[in-house]
Amino acid sequence: MATVVQKNGIKPLSNGNSLVHHQMQNINGYEHVEVLNDNTECDSQQNNEQNDSCEPDSEQTEIEQIIEEPEIDIVINNVVCSFSVRCHLNLREIALSGTNVEYRKENGMVTMKLRRPYTTASIWSSGKITCTGATSEDAAKQAARRFARCLQKLGFNTRFNNYRVVNVLGTCSMPFSIRISSFSARHREADYEPELHPGVTYKLKSPKATLKIFSTGSVTVTAPSVADVQAAIEYIFPLVYEFRKERTKEEKEALAKKKLKQYGEIPLEHEEADEAMSESENVEESWD
Repeated sequence: MATVVQKNGIKPLSNGNSLVHHQMQNINGYEHVEVLNDNTECDSQQNNEQNDSCEPDSEQTEIEQIIEEPEIDIVINNVVCSFSVRCHLNLREIALSGTNVEYRKENGMVTMKLRRPYTTASIWSSGKITCTGATSEDAAKQAARRFARCLQKLGFNTRFNNYRVVNVLGTCSMPFSIRISSFSARHREADYEPELHPGVTYKLKSPKATLKIFSTGSVTVTAPSVADVQAAIEYIFPLVYEFRKERTKEEKEALAKKKLKQYGEIPLEHEEADEAMSESENVEESWD
């Protein structure tokens, strides 16, 4: 199939096939566009069934959209928080009466798990509790209050106190590769030891954050809050952009497939969780 397009700024319309390439040739003041298909030749005069066979699948279309419009998405993987219940906790009693708990006597603590939000709490006899596994600050506080409520139902005189976010882990992927050797040589704050670690360690004082920069363009950030993670990414982007290295088409497609797989997965619910843990999720959030 061939079309003729006059040189008036109008561009040829794509037929929606991801496997179609355009070749432009000048013919008597006109642009001659030859449409070549790698797998099948779709003729405009063929019936609808043959045209349907030339449509790309949705997954391939999404991959091409990600390649054409790269975005920097910051993913929060873990929010660590700590709080106190201001009372002594009998770990043996919690292990015998509680649900979804594991008594680690060698460490002197009990671990308790929640299903929604999916988090794990480390409980000490002094009343101090550390909660990990949340993917946002709101989810971390919600999980902390539910852990305190579970302990209250076990008969302890708990009070939710001294809550704070301790650490936040976030990751993002730059739309380009990075020459980390040149980057570390330019910046004194960068620590690069390829024999010990494949990435560059970059520490920021304001905002307070530690970044791990890899040659693939992946960046891992550890900071005290989600806002600091975002500020650290915004700070480091113009620095690494100077040492960017364009990816090949194969690398872009592999990264796009990885991103689709990452966002397409749905966390599985743990069927072995007890119904009593589900009841604790319906408690009022205004409890102190």
